[in-house]
Amino acid sequence: MVVATIAAYFFLVAFAAVLVAFPAYRSRVTALFWGALDAGAAPAQRFARGTWDALLASGRALSQGRRRVVAYVAGNRLLVSLTSVAFLLPTLVAWWFGGLSLFSFSDADQQLAVDRQIALLLEGEQLVPPAPLPPEAFTTREVEMVRPDAAYASRDWLRLDDEFRQRLLVAFKLMKERHGYEMVLIEGYRSPERQAQLAAQGSHVTHAGAYRSYHQYGLAADSAFLKDGRIVISERDPWAMRGYALYGEVAEQLGLTWGGRWRLLDYGHVELRRAGVLGRAPE
Repeated sequence: MVVATIAAYFFLVAFAAVLVAFPAYRSRVTALFWGALDAGAAPAQRFARGTWDALLASGRALSQGRRRVVAYVAGNRLLVSLTSVAFLLPTLVAWWFGGLSLFSFSDADQQLAVDRQIALLLEGEQLVPPAPLPPEAFTTREVEMVRPDAAYASRDWLRLDDEFRQRLLVAFKLMKERHGYEMVLIEGYRSPERQAQLAAQGSHVTHAGAYRSYHQYGLAADSAFLKDGRIVISERDPWAMRGYALYGEVAEQLGLTWGGRWRLLDYGHVELRRAGVLGRAPE
């Protein structure tokens, strides 16, 4: 729509410049216009043919030589200046009001806008954790098939690191506002004892032993989706898989590490990595 509007504007400016620059053509156009109004369609057809012929004649006249063009410009400086301003006017207006943003659609500009939005959210008012779901919401057949011990997991938001908690809440907020997915925390803080129990179940559950997971430091969380009052966690659900992919994008924009890129895929997992944290006892 914007491109069509700009093209129409330039066409009108060019047509007006031709009318001003060629008095004979202007008189002919005027006569044909009034004739069309008086007599109907036939003069309109002649007008179209005459316009085409006149444009061809104008093109031949302009191509006769550089000297004639230069002489014409020198003798009509005011007309040339006004025409140039008319052609440049849209660009000048866009630059004045938006720094050429009207014509800027690059990925870098879009990413900059996203980064600004996220920065404002992180620097703004501290978000409040959502109300907890009833315990039975985590004991459904679907949840138990994926995380059979989810009923024993901690979902206490206050046990999470303050910075990580805010980033996770912003991720939940963006997922709902941008993509329509309501997120739910499955597990946040995890004790060293629970981590050791999970590691003992095998590498298909986790590769990390006690004090080797960011869960022990309140810097990791496992999440899923809430749809029609039930938790959707299964990776066999196409709707959930699309949500996990979007969740990974949002989390990475917030500086979090997403488990969906690991060798042992963990789509609902995100963590805030810090140097020198793993391996030491939490304070």
